[in-house]
Amino acid sequence: LRLPKPARAAAPVPAGADLEIPGLAPVVTPNAEFYRIDTALIVPRIDPADWSLRIHGMVDREVRLTWDELVALPMQESDVTLACVSNEVGGSLIGNARWLGVPVRELLARAGVDPDADMVLSTSSDGFTASTPIEALTDDRDALLAVGMNGEPLPIEHGFPARLVVPGLYGYVSATKWVTQLEVTRFDRATAYWTTRGWSERGPIKLQSRIDVPRGGQSVPAGDTVIAGMAWQQQVGIAGVEVRIDDGPWQRAELATAISADTWVQWSLAWTAESGSHTVECRALSVEGDTQTSDPAPPAPDGAQGWHRIDVSVA
Repeated sequence: LRLPKPARAAAPVPAGADLEIPGLAPVVTPNAEFYRIDTALIVPRIDPADWSLRIHGMVDREVRLTWDELVALPMQESDVTLACVSNEVGGSLIGNARWLGVPVRELLARAGVDPDADMVLSTSSDGFTASTPIEALTDDRDALLAVGMNGEPLPIEHGFPARLVVPGLYGYVSATKWVTQLEVTRFDRATAYWTTRGWSERGPIKLQSRIDVPRGGQSVPAGDTVIAGMAWQQQVGIAGVEVRIDDGPWQRAELATAISADTWVQWSLAWTAESGSHTVECRALSVEGDTQTSDPAPPAPDGAQGWHRIDVSVA
């Protein structure tokens, strides 16, 4: 299987986007290391020749696309970080990739969306459903029906032959894998897999950051070292990260070059570590002027929040 060349290629990852600090997550996540959340015990295996996408519901005309018709359309590349709503503060259920696909807004335009519609219910071949606010699929963000991931066809476990990728929303309301249907509808008429289980309807990404280096509980040699991690708020962007050691003053970390507002960004802070036990915290600052909240909250119903805090032993 060969992917079509993008009509709109993404710019190269900028120099300085990856600080290449040992132990720090790479700015582009390899496919084999990208997080997975599945609702089926067996990963669907779909022959592209048997696949099609149906767009129906509150539309002027029903549209059905085969695989050959889909890959014949102009494709674009976009760097987008996806995150799971069940990710704990400091967790690893997040990854960044370069996706290749067709803008969903162009597919919906083919069908003609009813102005009263406010949601698209996407359905996977395994029966999973997600309720995506229609504005996230029709505005100018890079919401894609993706067929490629990091220069390769979508891996089977990540949704081959096609999946949704929507910047700015948690995956449970946007990132349907093995997608076969897009039903244009309303939130007051339809519910999705996780919303019927008590999770919120819309799932916007929260401002978050985490510490990757050093790891919590790790022993660090005394002397000059580094504290480093990741920060993100897709569709908004990161303006800065601050770090606090042992409840002391907040110190501004150095930001790597961001790929875009739709991707996470690396950060680092030089630290002269003194012997003893220490606590380290971080908080992100958004482009819109918000500061990551210190108020803790669990993942349910709309995403975890709070500052990531680790304990470190310096010998």
